[in-house]
Amino acid sequence: MTLVGYFNSMRELGGVRRLVFDDISGRTKKMDRRGLAKRFLNASCLEELTSRMRSEEIPKILDRLEAVFDPEMAAKRKEKKKAGPEERQRWPIDVLLATNMVSVGVDVRRLGLMVVCSQPKTTAEYIQATSRVGRAKPGLVCTVFNWARPRDMSHYETFEHYHATFYKHVEALSVTPFSAGALQRGLAGLLVSLVRLPGTEFNANDRAALFQGNHPYVCQAIEAIVRRAALVGDGPEVVNYVGAELQSKVDLWQAEAQNTTGGRTLAYDLPRGAGTGAQRGTTANLLYRPSLERWEAFTCLNSLREVEPTVKLIVDDGGLDEVTDDVPVAPQANAVDGDDEE
Repeated sequence: MTLVGYFNSMRELGGVRRLVFDDISGRTKKMDRRGLAKRFLNASCLEELTSRMRSEEIPKILDRLEAVFDPEMAAKRKEKKKAGPEERQRWPIDVLLATNMVSVGVDVRRLGLMVVCSQPKTTAEYIQATSRVGRAKPGLVCTVFNWARPRDMSHYETFEHYHATFYKHVEALSVTPFSAGALQRGLAGLLVSLVRLPGTEFNANDRAALFQGNHPYVCQAIEAIVRRAALVGDGPEVVNYVGAELQSKVDLWQAEAQNTTGGRTLAYDLPRGAGTGAQRGTTANLLYRPSLERWEAFTCLNSLREVEPTVKLIVDDGGLDEVTDDVPVAPQANAVDGDDEE
């Protein structure tokens, strides 16, 4: 009952907004001529999620999207004069027009219908935008192509094949190879994978306790990662840094494996909610799941979505915008009769 419209540009969105007010609104009032129920659209039931909206208005729109259609409320909507401003604000949204702002952060499970006007610029954006509908129940996405655009025509001609395989068309993300942040996130999982998977020596969950820093699998893993850093990294400093980080993790793994105090054994197992030094019985864990706690040396990602939570920032300019008499003013140049004088 709520139609979500996705647009690639504000110009296209503005044109459709005018159509909703004029043509579409007029046609819905005459739907009884076609055997369907009349629908009444008004300004309070048309919203948009674009950069034109003020930040304080967006949460209100998202809250209104949660409102479901009620037959009793629909009857009151026909009697527009009897509904006050506050009651109109509680009416469900008939049409939501949005740009790529709808792609992230909109998790309204009741939405089930979307019209995509022209093919989005990237496959990732197309998947993100269309996944806003059909989250609780099956949804319907209608893509309207423009015959005058070659890219739209290409997608139209290969529509079935593209949608059957569009996950492989997702564009690669650009990241800085072997940056400090990337190493902190991925180096532990990469090292453990290269050591654990080549054979059966360290493959089982409890084989983490058999780790040896001079084992051929460990040497091969370090060599492979350092060689890759030399090929794509930014200079010898990156190679040295990667080598030092790998050696630090190997030493820590070795120390954890040799710590058998009280019958303690080391395993790869990664229970949810595990923190520093987490144990189940006498079994300690080498790997930890990402959480709000401080990341450990062997915190291992399970998904690229597992990043730091959002934080609120309070910006204090420290009085930089204030003008005082103590601030020196730079001399200005004056032009007198065509001659420049300081």
